[in-house]
Amino acid sequence: MIAAPETSLLKKYDVPVPRYTSYPTVPCWNVSAFSAGSWVKAVEKAFDETNDCRGISLYIHLPFCESLCTYCACNTRITKNHAVEERYLRSVLTEWELYRYIFGKKPVLRELHLGGGTPTFFSPQNLHTLLHTILESCTLHPAREFSFEGHPNNTTAAHLQALYDLGFRRVSYGVQDLDLTVQTAIHRIQPFANVDAAVRNSRQIGYDSIGFDLIYGLPYQTVETIAETFRQVIQLRPDRIAFYSYAHVPWLKPGQRGYEDANLPNDTVKRQLYETGRRLLHEAGYHDIGMDHFSLATDSLYNAAQEGTLHRNFMGYTTSNTRLLVGLGASAISDAGYAYGQNSKNVEEYEATVAEHQLPLLKGHVQTDEDRLLRTCILEIACQGKLRAALLEQASDEEVMLGLRALAADGIVKIAQEGLFVTEMGRAFVRNVCHVFDKRMRRLQVGTAPVFSKAI
Repeated sequence: MIAAPETSLLKKYDVPVPRYTSYPTVPCWNVSAFSAGSWVKAVEKAFDETNDCRGISLYIHLPFCESLCTYCACNTRITKNHAVEERYLRSVLTEWELYRYIFGKKPVLRELHLGGGTPTFFSPQNLHTLLHTILESCTLHPAREFSFEGHPNNTTAAHLQALYDLGFRRVSYGVQDLDLTVQTAIHRIQPFANVDAAVRNSRQIGYDSIGFDLIYGLPYQTVETIAETFRQVIQLRPDRIAFYSYAHVPWLKPGQRGYEDANLPNDTVKRQLYETGRRLLHEAGYHDIGMDHFSLATDSLYNAAQEGTLHRNFMGYTTSNTRLLVGLGASAISDAGYAYGQNSKNVEEYEATVAEHQLPLLKGHVQTDEDRLLRTCILEIACQGKLRAALLEQASDEEVMLGLRALAADGIVKIAQEGLFVTEMGRAFVRNVCHVFDKRMRRLQVGTAPVFSKAI
């Protein structure tokens, strides 16, 4: 159970704030100052500065799904027509060639991730063709990490083997919840047997890091059902677990209107769901890693957290801290350190633009010096739970210090000569701590509109 003081804090801090996979967050981008030319310059600069020493990251968005999961806020295209695969992948390869031209020399690939949508919507043969072509054009970093998101219902042994043969060693399965009533409400029915089979196949083939994505705050979840889900999950012993708060944004994703607000757990119960899962994970030997993430001590994510090298970007927490992240595919977001860029969200628009041999940019943002400073602060807080004194001094103004003192009074942070430290209790409010440094959001008053999910 949650202690009374914490319950009051949950109500106080349960406000719409970003998850901070970037700073500034997308709604706060200054799109009017962005152009294709400024984006190319940022990519060139980031690549030239860090390719040889750190390599680059590559994210490929594969948006197709055969059915709609109503909880999902990702950019997806629902279809059972698999004829769309080859045309889309040709477009991705054309976009990659555009970036290779910008680079001017062979990229060193450090990190590769397939997301969606459902990457395993695509056949093993088509995935192999796409990835083999990309990998042939790169120098592979000795500490590379390749990963993909898998659906337990359609990730076959053939998918796993094809990707393993290309160097993939990590897979993350979207489990979400194992209660049938909850699964029915969110239109994602996947029996435990399917999840079990996917894990067994992964381990048999040789994957050394298996992750699960789970969600709390879904319709019809109770403390009892979430406890049973975790008992089943722990039986399978995944190496890492992302336990996300459900983002109820029906104004952005109409599919979430398939159930009533009354079917969702209230704020107090929602936090009990999280604490129940967290307690069971701790008892099973899992460790807190940043916000909403847990891992076994044998996983690379745990080692990165212990060594202070954990990083966070549009793919979430990662062990690879590259300056340049190139996103390929419809809606994919790229991060060049000095700027962000997002592709067209519509599949047909994306394909048509790429066919004209133009970067399919929808919008972007050029970083100011202040943006880069605040991004560093937010990353340190999100990844290490602390902020160095020198950075705290540089980033602080009257409003920042006012916010931090309020957090300190509530026991969420401690301010010391060495810097800022998130307390053990404050782990539940890391997004709120990061938010104190979000000067762009304050200036633009983005929080007054229903843009972000709530923090708790």
